[in-house]
Amino acid sequence: APFCLFACLLFWPSRLNDIFLNASESDGKILQRSKRGWMWNQFFLLEEYTGNDHQYVGKLHSNMDKGDGNVKYILTGDGAGTLFLIDEKSGDIHATKRLDREEKAMYTLHAKVLDRNTNAELEPDTEFNIKIHDINDNAPKFAKEIYFASVPEMSEVGTSVATVTATDADDQTYGNSAKLVYSILQGQPYFSVDSENGTIKTALPGMDREVKENYQVVIQAKDMAGQMGGLSGTTTVSITLSDVNDSPPRFANHSFRVTAVESTVIGAAIGRIKADDPDVGRNAEMEYTIVGGHDIFNIITDQITQEGVIIIKKPLDYETKRDYEFRVEVKNTYLDARFIHGLQFKDYATVKVTVEDVDEPPVFTRNPYIIEVHEDTAAGSFVGVVSARDPDADNKPVKYSIDRHTDLERLFNIDSVNGTITTLKALDRETSKWHNISVVATEINNPRQTTRVPVFIKVLDVNDNAPEFAMSYDTFVCENVKAGQLIQTISAVDTDEPLVGHKFVFSISPTNPNFTIDDREDNTANILTRRGGFSRREMSMYLLPVVISDNDYPIQSSTSTLIVRVCACDSRGNMQSCNPEVLPFSDGLTTGALVAILLCVIILLMIVVLFAALRRQRKKEPLIISKEDVRDNVVSYNDEGGGEEDTQAFDIGTLRNPEVMDANKLRRDIIPEMLFPFRRTSPIKDNTDVRDFINGRLQENDSDPTAPPYDSLATYAYEGTGSLAESLSSLESAATEGDQEYDYLTNWGPQFKKLAEMYIGKSPDRET
Repeated sequence: APFCLFACLLFWPSRLNDIFLNASESDGKILQRSKRGWMWNQFFLLEEYTGNDHQYVGKLHSNMDKGDGNVKYILTGDGAGTLFLIDEKSGDIHATKRLDREEKAMYTLHAKVLDRNTNAELEPDTEFNIKIHDINDNAPKFAKEIYFASVPEMSEVGTSVATVTATDADDQTYGNSAKLVYSILQGQPYFSVDSENGTIKTALPGMDREVKENYQVVIQAKDMAGQMGGLSGTTTVSITLSDVNDSPPRFANHSFRVTAVESTVIGAAIGRIKADDPDVGRNAEMEYTIVGGHDIFNIITDQITQEGVIIIKKPLDYETKRDYEFRVEVKNTYLDARFIHGLQFKDYATVKVTVEDVDEPPVFTRNPYIIEVHEDTAAGSFVGVVSARDPDADNKPVKYSIDRHTDLERLFNIDSVNGTITTLKALDRETSKWHNISVVATEINNPRQTTRVPVFIKVLDVNDNAPEFAMSYDTFVCENVKAGQLIQTISAVDTDEPLVGHKFVFSISPTNPNFTIDDREDNTANILTRRGGFSRREMSMYLLPVVISDNDYPIQSSTSTLIVRVCACDSRGNMQSCNPEVLPFSDGLTTGALVAILLCVIILLMIVVLFAALRRQRKKEPLIISKEDVRDNVVSYNDEGGGEEDTQAFDIGTLRNPEVMDANKLRRDIIPEMLFPFRRTSPIKDNTDVRDFINGRLQENDSDPTAPPYDSLATYAYEGTGSLAESLSSLESAATEGDQEYDYLTNWGPQFKKLAEMYIGKSPDRET
């Protein structure tokens, strides 16, 4: 049967004298006790009631209740009417459902006693509390289902690893419901846990990561101080042993054999060796070295793979040495002082290298070759010798050749057997001081094996060029110069390069009556006048030969000519003019001859002008060759005058007196093509008939080849009865165009063909 705590209620001291205590719901007995002068103000209710009926909490009773049913008990406050119900007649209080202390530990209510008939208040409102007593209904819980922790390997016993704690929702101030005890369910004998605070510690010495790295430890937390019947919770702690440098590197095999071909280039790797270290990370980093060093080989450490890489320091030669042997040492770069005692953190291995033979290309005895040859060497002369051999044991024969891309001028040749270089052409140092060619040595039995070597041929200087003027000189001498005056300083150059430097000697003919030379012995010389009083009339220019010699062997000399002009100068020697003077008439042409020449020139000019004028007056070929080839022109007659009285549109006086017209006036309706327009013939004076004048002008315009068929506006101001077209005035025109016949327009000629087509082809019923 469930165990129930007593529920006590404190009533009003002057009115209530009974307190009912409920000891158990199963016995059915109610113990009643009456006492005056004090009362309880709390009920105590056990949480997590699991019965089917309402749980009895306590009983209210007033001295005013005589048991006749006239008293009514009223309950208000937290949970009244929902969680807690009261019997109005008996005052019994019941809980309607299970209460959880972890949700709410205490409820505050108010009780009233009323007269059932009048609802009068028999007792004042009294406050009391219902406090929920805790029971062990919550198991301990850890914050995580799994924890991760690490501890260095080889740690001492008792080294703290991690602390895990659990929480219990039960009341820690009441009983042992929330008092926890920790224990280890899995992970022994390696680890232990503190029962009070959950601290995990190492329990076994010398735990080696290289043996076992990961451990799964299960920790239990149990309430009720670990007693029987208590609730419990568990969690898992994953513990990893972190690495320490407790293991030295070791070679699995203390002897390694490496093979390398003799053609391996310097710096290339020929093999790898590796030591084993069970540690990880920085503790497994190793360094490889060759004990005592080595001239041919070296070893470096690959930081990624921790391997020792053997590389070549010098070229290998199978014919010289085929086998090598050396010792390699390996050690950790980082050491832990706790573990170096009694252990040697290094190891040794022997490496044997075997060199393999390959077919190597020929090897020259020198690289490069520098050969000197004089520039006067004739074609076919000896220059030098190059030599190459096959480094292989077979010592195969070698042939020589010149790479013609380096000897485009084909100046040299080489003997294919003995490597003797000779000249094919004469060499000139002044053209090229150096010749850089490439000689190729090829194995006869294996043409793919070739070797190239540069050959630098220096051309030595020979004195084969004579000195000459360093520049072109513009030399003049004044007419008023005095004897012994300096007129020019000259110098020379020589393309040769003697070992002791240049030394030039200047000289002129000693019998030269005009000039002398002064050699300054510094490769320059001064030109001086031997006399004064030079005259341009006598000689405007002098040619002075100067002999220039060098001092090398054999001596080379040349003659350079210095041109000296005679010029007019001022009193200070500044040149004014170097043109020859005009000679007197007696020495040349007479005045009459000059006048005759001038007249001839004038006559020739006049003939040329006259010929040009005649060509301008020559008629051009007419633009219209055939009468049928007539351009269509639309002539608009939009100027209608008032007859003979209208004098604003034209000059009537000109028509009456045609002879006053300017025959040279340019036409205004065409573009003039020449400076002098075509002259039209003026009408004769005795032609007084204006109609004949107009017809003549029309004939001239029609036959004028210089007037293209430009569209123009022509005004005809004369009207006469004798005209075929009759009057053009609108004053005498018919009322409508339909009354007129235009067939006569076809008889006017090609000039009016377009006009005829316009009027004859129109519909007679169309109005203008």
